[in-house]
Amino acid sequence: MSQDNSSPNTQVRFVEITDNNAGQRIDNFLITALKGAPKSLVYRIVRKGEVRVNKKRIKPEYRLALGDLVRIPPVRLAEKAPPAKVSSRLSDQLEQAVLYEDDDLIVVNKPSGIAVHGGSGISLGLIESFRQMRPQCKFLELVHRLDRDTSGCILIAKKRSTLKLMHDSLKKSTITKIYHALVVGSWSERKRRIDAPLKKNELKSGERVVKVTADGKECLTEYKVLQRFGREATLVEARPITGRTHQIRVHCQFAGHPIVGDEKYGVDEVNAEMREKGFKRLFLHAAELRFPLPSGGRQVVKAPLEMPLQKAIKSLNSRNS
Repeated sequence: MSQDNSSPNTQVRFVEITDNNAGQRIDNFLITALKGAPKSLVYRIVRKGEVRVNKKRIKPEYRLALGDLVRIPPVRLAEKAPPAKVSSRLSDQLEQAVLYEDDDLIVVNKPSGIAVHGGSGISLGLIESFRQMRPQCKFLELVHRLDRDTSGCILIAKKRSTLKLMHDSLKKSTITKIYHALVVGSWSERKRRIDAPLKKNELKSGERVVKVTADGKECLTEYKVLQRFGREATLVEARPITGRTHQIRVHCQFAGHPIVGDEKYGVDEVNAEMREKGFKRLFLHAAELRFPLPSGGRQVVKAPLEMPLQKAIKSLNSRNS
């Protein structure tokens, strides 16, 4: 059989399963191993028996075990443009944003404006950047996500076992996420819980919008007032008990206090006024993470607010004092 050395997808490969992939379904493993291959192709080669594990045919739901030997058949895919390379400036910015790192995890203070992953016209996101910056790490995956305009703590797992542990911890609510948000108006001290179901809707333009609706998914956020700026704005702490898309932003809007700088759920006139005062982005910041460590014990990581927002808050405080 002739071999094309230009791509590993064009020749038979045998891969021995390590800790990083043990427990993973074979179909998900192949989607990663055959980058760019459509799911239909992956399922077809499994169904036809071209993929073998320990020389035996398997089903798509088969879970890989440590030491399994996987035969991956040659697959021809349309050539894609090479991935964008992380610039030295972005690399330096992200390295300085690392708040915590050990053999299992990285916690990054994600800057506002950087997407957590590529796609939808974004060639390079946070996770793709770290994969280039940490070539020695064979496994790097996001534990959870943040909106592009939201800044603050985000977890990256360095091992599949760590990713599973963190996902289990999220389900059991043993990971605590604490956000700071500057909201419009005077938030009442009595308003400590917003319990309102949310539903995702897609507009004709393709834009995704989340709304409070009776047939939505259960959704709960706990709030606490941190600082008041007269009747103009309130700095609140928000703790999402559930983890829905745009949860804090929509719950703030539902409470009658949209987040300053929120172009999707906020008030345009107010956002324009606050931009003049230095608030040029969504004021939602993942300020703190508390999570269990795979090695035992718990870790608390706090992310400082970006300097432009610190200055804007200080200026707002002086005007309202």
